[in-house]
Amino acid sequence: MEEEMLQQLRSKATELLLREEWIQAINVYSQLISLCQQNLSKTQQASDPDRLSKIHKSLSLAFSNRAEARSRLRDFDGAIEDCDRALEMEGTHFKALLCKGKILLNLNRYSDASHFFQKALLDNQSNGSSEALQGYLDRCKKLEFQSKTGTFDLSEWVINGFKGKSPELAEFIGSVEIKRSENNGGRGLFVTKNVEAGTLLFVTRAVATGRGILPEPGEDADESARLVMWKDFIDKIVEASMKCCRTYRLICTLSSGGGEEDLGVPDISLFRPEAEEVVFTKEKPEMGKLLSILDVNSLTEDAISATVLGRNKEYSGVGLWILASFINHSCNPNARRLHVGDHMMVHASRDIKAGEEITFAYFDVLVPLRKRREMSKTWGFQCNCKRCRYEEVFGCREELREIETVLEFGGSDKGALVSKLEEWMKKWVTKGKEKGYLRASFWTMYSDVFNSEKSMRRWGRRIPTIGAVAESVAEAVGGDERVMIVFLQNGSARKTAFVVQLAKEVYYQIYVYYNLRGFMFKWILP
Repeated sequence: MEEEMLQQLRSKATELLLREEWIQAINVYSQLISLCQQNLSKTQQASDPDRLSKIHKSLSLAFSNRAEARSRLRDFDGAIEDCDRALEMEGTHFKALLCKGKILLNLNRYSDASHFFQKALLDNQSNGSSEALQGYLDRCKKLEFQSKTGTFDLSEWVINGFKGKSPELAEFIGSVEIKRSENNGGRGLFVTKNVEAGTLLFVTRAVATGRGILPEPGEDADESARLVMWKDFIDKIVEASMKCCRTYRLICTLSSGGGEEDLGVPDISLFRPEAEEVVFTKEKPEMGKLLSILDVNSLTEDAISATVLGRNKEYSGVGLWILASFINHSCNPNARRLHVGDHMMVHASRDIKAGEEITFAYFDVLVPLRKRREMSKTWGFQCNCKRCRYEEVFGCREELREIETVLEFGGSDKGALVSKLEEWMKKWVTKGKEKGYLRASFWTMYSDVFNSEKSMRRWGRRIPTIGAVAESVAEAVGGDERVMIVFLQNGSARKTAFVVQLAKEVYYQIYVYYNLRGFMFKWILP
């Protein structure tokens, strides 16, 4: 009778697994495992070695199949536990070896994953699976190389216009560490050695993302769509936290918006994939804490095709990239991010000295101080970077307030405003980066003039060249694709050295594969 029940459970569980009904399959395999364990206890008492061996095989298979179902639901903690229990009974169990290898690969533990794939390849049960296993081993080797060297190849993806599946990337952490920030008293990410513009600082995968094509801002459907996307995103974060105690532990290292000075400074090694070997205590996620953390640390994601190719402009995305969340905002940033699938690649957008803090622009910094102050309030902070401190003192000038007012209400000749601002800066003896700060704050005014033949005919001789403006803006606030595109459309070929530098700052990971005079010009321009 028991044997008949076992066979029925095995058949039902196998059917559910093949139909990819993972939750139901887990439930049935759990019943099967419980029944097998009861029989195991009775068989041990009866001292029946053949029966004992048969039950061990049934249990091993049930544990490995339940591990497969759990891994498909991204319950990696439970799946690894099932694999280990199967391997305790049968050390060369092929399905358990393969499943654990795939889980470890998903968790970015490339060396450990390779070990299990190698053991599975040596097992005589692999039969026709040798080619697939070799493919997994090759992936582990490639990703481990990326993780150790920071060398990534995006060329095929770029050549195909970002179509199809994005390239598989490894987690990579370069010469960075988490320390106390002098700017805000909280934590920040710092470089541990001098790095040049374009240097890859780290690559990290999102815990979860929420994406969608949203209606035009201001429409009733827009707010509703954003709420749906945000709820979906929160649900994914909660699910990831419940299924992986390491993920929840790392999320909890982030600020929840208060008492930043009281938070500890985590060691960077905690974020490396091999830290998975550390035993993390299982905790039930606190919903209120998670929501506070997401409110403070979630980053918006712009589609590369939207910002560069001008497609899907209504595209919107939000995600949680834990290591990137330690990077503070600056209106004078020194790093940029590139989204590739669920991964974020962060590189230096200018030279950074050892011990210097890495900073992002959380929002558009090519706007006047007043607007930047408004945007920073929505993030719950006030930027105190060098640029903001300068403009705080300088921005009280009546002339600058006049330009802002005119721009706000429109209807004025922007060429005249640019000419006035340049004349005032000469009068005020504004030099170097300070001149770049003011030009950056009124960049939209400059770009409109440079893109208007009528304005250039009238004002071209009375205002600086696009090259001079673009260089000063890039030097003051870092590279920006809008500055680069306007320069490429209007700049001089003799400024090739600056274009190269600007390209490295803006899209370094893409730029490196192309001759600047060839493919890149065709690709970057609308």
